Amino acid sequence: MAQYEAVIGLEVHVELKTGTKIFCPSSTEFGAAPNHHVCPVCLGLPGVLPVINRKVVEYAIKAALALNCRIAPYSKFDRKNYYYPDLPKNYQISQYDLPIAANGYLEIEVNGRAKRIGITRVHMEEDAGKLVHQGSISTTPYSLVDYNRTGVPLIEIVSEPDMRTPEEAAAYLEKLKAIIQYTGVSDCKMQEGSLRCDANVSVRPAGQTGLGTKTEIKNMNSFKALQRALQYEIERQIDLLEQGEQVVQETRTWDEDRGVTLSLRSKEEAHDYRYFPEPDLVPMVISEEWVNEIRSTLPELPDRRKQRFVRDYGLPAYDAAVLTSTRELADYFERCVELYNHPKTVSNWVMGDLSRMMNATGTEIGDVCIRPEQLAGMLQLLDKGTISGKIAKTVFEEMFRTGKDPEAIVKEKGLVQISDQAVIEKVVEEVIANNTKSVEDYLSGKERALGFLVGQVMKATKGKANPGLVNKLLREKLGK
Repeated sequence: MAQYEAVIGLEVHVELKTGTKIFCPSSTEFGAAPNHHVCPVCLGLPGVLPVINRKVVEYAIKAALALNCRIAPYSKFDRKNYYYPDLPKNYQISQYDLPIAANGYLEIEVNGRAKRIGITRVHMEEDAGKLVHQGSISTTPYSLVDYNRTGVPLIEIVSEPDMRTPEEAAAYLEKLKAIIQYTGVSDCKMQEGSLRCDANVSVRPAGQTGLGTKTEIKNMNSFKALQRALQYEIERQIDLLEQGEQVVQETRTWDEDRGVTLSLRSKEEAHDYRYFPEPDLVPMVISEEWVNEIRSTLPELPDRRKQRFVRDYGLPAYDAAVLTSTRELADYFERCVELYNHPKTVSNWVMGDLSRMMNATGTEIGDVCIRPEQLAGMLQLLDKGTISGKIAKTVFEEMFRTGKDPEAIVKEKGLVQISDQAVIEKVVEEVIANNTKSVEDYLSGKERALGFLVGQVMKATKGKANPGLVNKLLREKLGK
């Protein structure tokens, strides 16, 4: 593979978070029964006309500004003509030669190396319906069509072919997702199809500047799937070239179960979509004043927020990158720090125990039961010596499961830390008397034996003894 270089470009479709569709008043709500959120306009029935949803244009401009794009002062819609069962009009209203925005970029970092990925264009279009296959797309005996998604507003973000590895492609998609989520124009839920990715990939001999024959891999719905599909396809194309064969320009699909890409349809020639200006929609003139008004609503974006976390909170760059990976997580962290001004301690709990339990339960940060006020309250109990570090773990897990306040959990379960010296001293004396071998080991210089004795005291007190006091008393008693 060192003799070849991959060339990768991504086309990312993002569903905009509007209440109604791009050209009609039908709902965009996800999860409704099939074919319930439809009307004559999005079904393409005769005698109806589209009307542009102003919020869609606003969201498209906002996303494009966040991606450092130039907003076009004059833009129009076009008809993209093709036949497919999920497209009731037999054409899609999209944008062709005059998109809403172009010439942007974003920065990624892979293996400690920064790289700028160009963004060719951002354009608006309506989504197609959804084919519901009875099994895999390549083996289904028939498919059903759900038109609820037809007419849902999309922006398509087309990158330059600047990526060279599957890792760079995944980093680009992760960064793009984060930026779009920060703007609030989409929830980017890949599992619900709010963010979908097609990849164009070709290979060429290392050092060559010309492009090889590309294939398109459609609709990958996770970062892992994107990386695996690209890796497989790159190796497949290299194998063909090594055997003296040619790569065929075609559209392929990723079979997750088998770990392979499969041919969907040949694409020997560029598809002739017979674009022409949409006759039922007037062109749009975008004023500079409106663009500046939208620009003023942009939030602090991930890169800048990461830099601020390092500068203002003294966090390591790694912590700051993880905590700013989503706007919701960054907001959660900052609210905790407002209430408990020890950023690194909060970071450790959020990135450690909270992330571990979220991953184990498949929970998003917005659905976590532990409010920032509760996490801060638990850390304050820890500082006061009311609970020990070990007890804090128990309290945290109970808060995660039930959403109860830490004080209530400590009271209900009798988890108050024992800091009474007389009580702990009695237990220490019993542990010393019952573990003569470990005492001898410690006195002969084996420092690890002290850890065993501490553990025995903690076990006898069910983890409630103040660890610092236990260590102090043990050393005093053994020293005598």
